[in-house]
Amino acid sequence: MKSVWLTATAVCALTTSAALAQTASPAPSPPPAASATFNKMQDFKSTGMKSIPMVAQDPAKAADIEKTLAHIKLPPGFKISLYAQVPDARMIAVGPQGVVTFVSTRKDKIYALTDRARSGAASEVKEFAPTVTFSNPNGICFSKDGFLYTVEQNRILSFAAAEFFYESPDVAVSPVVAQGELIPPSEESFNHSARVCRIGPDNKLYVTIGQPYNVYAPEKYDMYYKAGLGSILRMDHDGKNREIFAHGVRNSVGMDFNPKDKTLWFTDNQVDGMGDEIPPGELNHATKAGENFGFPWYGGGHTRTVEYKDQTPPADVVFPVVEETAHAADLGMMFYSGKMFPKEYKGAIFSAQHGSWNRTVPVGARIMVTKFKEDGTVDGTSVPFAEGWLNADGEYDGRPVDVEQMRDGSLLVSDDFAGAVYRITYTAK
Repeated sequence: MKSVWLTATAVCALTTSAALAQTASPAPSPPPAASATFNKMQDFKSTGMKSIPMVAQDPAKAADIEKTLAHIKLPPGFKISLYAQVPDARMIAVGPQGVVTFVSTRKDKIYALTDRARSGAASEVKEFAPTVTFSNPNGICFSKDGFLYTVEQNRILSFAAAEFFYESPDVAVSPVVAQGELIPPSEESFNHSARVCRIGPDNKLYVTIGQPYNVYAPEKYDMYYKAGLGSILRMDHDGKNREIFAHGVRNSVGMDFNPKDKTLWFTDNQVDGMGDEIPPGELNHATKAGENFGFPWYGGGHTRTVEYKDQTPPADVVFPVVEETAHAADLGMMFYSGKMFPKEYKGAIFSAQHGSWNRTVPVGARIMVTKFKEDGTVDGTSVPFAEGWLNADGEYDGRPVDVEQMRDGSLLVSDDFAGAVYRITYTAK
């Protein structure tokens, strides 16, 4: 792993100190401690912790959330309800055994949600692996054989049998990419550091790596290209054979594989500060390894960036299949393969728009759906499926982050503003 970012460091050393001073990254954060506790868990030994911190389900807060959900607009026959209160809820990973659902945060915790009674709501929410020190463990995903992968700002861990060991504070854990070896430590930043991951049909681990700037300076380009900043990486489950699968990606926080043709689709967030209506957000389609998706020459869609306006873009840029509403912040996405929803949604993409932060008229805070034709092409564009978290006063009552399918075909939606996970079901009339 070291060779990837050490090569980038060598490139950086060739850059003039004056140029680096103009584009210096924030100072790197200290890595999570490689403690004796972590080493014990690697050796399947007890750390001595006896209990797991629980998340109380506050009835008053639940009532407030249900009031918000009463205003969410859905197509006829669909219903949304509160699944669990989860602080800072971000990405969702549903266990392949159907035992437990894991929810990440951008802080230092991952939560395990259990619906023991199969009631349609979690009866228990508790911390997962409380003896592990996490740093922005936004990215979580399962392999089919039950390994849970967590992707932090600058580390990847693997938890074997997570659906079994989650009942204990001690878990089986192994490093996939050691702390400080996912990106160059010099480029660590508080900005665009939320990764996401998926296991591909080739059984490889795919990880999105955002770059920390709105648009990075041209002097940074060679270093970032070689280090994989602003890309999608793929690697073996043990971190070996790491390579850049796609580049020219600004900050992707959502991806999934189309079960029909096994190709990768992903959302990408566009450049800020160019106005309310440009550039558009992106829903992209990667059909093979090595494709270039246009950043930093393009800030979103076909909109050129100011910083690179005098440079000639590569001739092989792959433009988005769908241009989304500008600054709606398209994040988590998934292909629907369940049997609960009507046939028209089979194979469609559900995606979350977190909502704008720098737009004079706010947009987003909704779940979108993108349907496909029989020939595999997109049927029009993305349209709202669940909306209403952005209220009539232009204020956010919630901000969806991710959407994932449960075994019964219902959908879970995370909301880091309300600190909640919702469940969307369908009952035919």
